Amino acid sequence: MHTQANFRLLVVRLGAMGDILHALPAVTALRSAHPGWQIDWVVEPRWKALLTAGDAAHSIRGPQQPLVDRLHFAQTKAWGKRLLTRQTAREIGALRSDLRAARYDAVIDLQGAIRSAAIGRSAMGKRFVGEDQPREWPARWLFTERIKTVGAHVIQQDVELVSALANDQLAPMPPLLPVDPAAEAWCDQFLAPHAGQPIAILNPGAGWGAKRWPVESYTAVAQGLIKRGILVVINAGPGEEPLAQAVQSATGGAAIPLTVSIEKLIALTRRISLFVAGDTGPLHLACALGRPVVGIYGPTDPSRNGPFGSDAVVLRSPFSRRDHTRRAEPEAAMLSIQPEDVLRAAAALLAGEKRP
Repeated sequence: MHTQANFRLLVVRLGAMGDILHALPAVTALRSAHPGWQIDWVVEPRWKALLTAGDAAHSIRGPQQPLVDRLHFAQTKAWGKRLLTRQTAREIGALRSDLRAARYDAVIDLQGAIRSAAIGRSAMGKRFVGEDQPREWPARWLFTERIKTVGAHVIQQDVELVSALANDQLAPMPPLLPVDPAAEAWCDQFLAPHAGQPIAILNPGAGWGAKRWPVESYTAVAQGLIKRGILVVINAGPGEEPLAQAVQSATGGAAIPLTVSIEKLIALTRRISLFVAGDTGPLHLACALGRPVVGIYGPTDPSRNGPFGSDAVVLRSPFSRRDHTRRAEPEAAMLSIQPEDVLRAAAALLAGEKRP
């Protein structure tokens, strides 16, 4: 077991939103068990708000940066678009130099991709820990230690990895997420006209079409919740604004469309009574914050990627099959889930029951 206070660990989990949130319960457990460790993280810049607030990326840990000591940024998506340019070579070289200068005792890859493994290996840590069966098979050959995991959920698998690294028996912990004072102030102002009213967030978007329940069904759910006196906010990521606007229009403006930063979404989600969505990053944010969730699942497997750590009802057709093909149209079996099913699940959660 590593107990020395000066132990230096690098976590590699570049993105995306839901995947970083899935890694947080394991790293939070590791932080709790070893508060004196230096734990740094390599991440895509667009997701830094899940780990730090504002410009606190190199500051002392505290409410604005509760989990990690330092962030390193890997512009992997940008590099992929300009792979052979001098700018990309300089940025990759600078990251590699920073990682090696930190002299990490261990590196852990919680992504299991070739690019994350390549970044982790470039740090030249004394140990490089990864999963025996990573998401991208060639990545395993870059690890110096390969850990066999048996957990069904990806959060359980990440806990197994960090437990093996530290020679501990850890359990998932509620994630430590940043508190952004500016975002908290914005949220207070945004909700001031609705003081005392329960809030539900609906998130009709998804990473690809096959995971997206129809916007007309979200509209029916919004109407049902509004009738119960609930303030309905429709969260829309970049490019998803037409979905939120469609729900707003169909509810006569009662549902409020919202496209905000991650910092503001964290602040708002802390205050809600209910979150309704498919398999999306914002749904996993609600789970990380312990908020009640109705998950509407289709081609992705909720036993691996479903709600974890909060009161939740998962709705999925028995005819849905695991399929990560990025089709544009909703999975056919997912269409059998009706708004009434979601509203029953929502009523059970709002009444304090886990199951409808």
